[in-house]
Amino acid sequence: MQVVFMTILVNPWRGIGLDIPELEDIPAPSTDATRVRALLTRCPVHERTPLTHAPALHPGLWLKDERNRMGLGSFKALGAAYVIACDAEEGQAEGRTYVTASAGNHGLSVAAGAAAFGAKAQVYIARNVPEAFAERLREIGAEVIRAGNDYEQSMQAAGSAAAAGAGLLLSDSSWPGYTARPHRLMEGYLALMAEAIEQLPEAPDGVFLQAGVGGFAGAMAALVRQTWGDAPKIAVVEPAFAPALQSSIAEGKPVMARGPASSMGRLDCKEPSLIALKGLARDADYFITLTEDEAAAATRAMTDAGFATTPSGAAGYAGIVASRLPPEAKLLAFLTEGPE
Repeated sequence: MQVVFMTILVNPWRGIGLDIPELEDIPAPSTDATRVRALLTRCPVHERTPLTHAPALHPGLWLKDERNRMGLGSFKALGAAYVIACDAEEGQAEGRTYVTASAGNHGLSVAAGAAAFGAKAQVYIARNVPEAFAERLREIGAEVIRAGNDYEQSMQAAGSAAAAGAGLLLSDSSWPGYTARPHRLMEGYLALMAEAIEQLPEAPDGVFLQAGVGGFAGAMAALVRQTWGDAPKIAVVEPAFAPALQSSIAEGKPVMARGPASSMGRLDCKEPSLIALKGLARDADYFITLTEDEAAAATRAMTDAGFATTPSGAAGYAGIVASRLPPEAKLLAFLTEGPE
């Protein structure tokens, strides 16, 4: 059994960013929430999600609760579905097939967006993804294909299928030559942070953001900096088994992380999105990795406090626990999904 420990890395690139060839042509995350919020006003199932004070977990904690976002139970509803909505506005969605890989809720967003705009969804999932999730995808209308033993292998299969003509690739990650759609997808997440900014009584001292490939964290951090400047400390939280962003920050370049499968399945991604890495190298103050036990303990604590979720959904709060912050600290965390 592999033994790992929680780690906290102070970002040496904060405020500067990584000036390296690998990121030279990669765009920074968007901070324009205007278009996505305008589109959401036309969506019949859209409602602003609650921001809840949670003193039972920490005296100064505010939780943005995404468990009922657009009926999909995750912030991911704002991402891929927004890309497809933009395509529909341009007359390019109907009849199109969108191909993706998913370790969780990104696939649901692709499937829901495709169904809403007369398109099709083909979702590749790894062999270890629960069949219950595959069935949820099928219920929305997606074609589900199992390929590979982990997210990275299913992503390779989806990319190969799209290149062979199966459809248009819609990934929530980015790499050289593939940035336009993930950049827009990350822009979709900005609606979430824009809501939180309006709902908070005052600027927080700390913002805790869970990360897989980093799209959510990169988008949130960019809007935090635009709104409140340098004052809030931003911490990015990952599984110790999948420290894609922390390892890349430590090395000063994009790297592939190594490790076994994590119970934080939606965050169990070994390679960072380059758009997210570019933004977070500039915007984040700390990178925290969690052990499996720490994630499990945070999940139990949140459930006991009335916020039932998964280890992925509880990861931001777990980062707060690991940081041992004083009770007077004003904190913002995100409950990114409901229980499985």
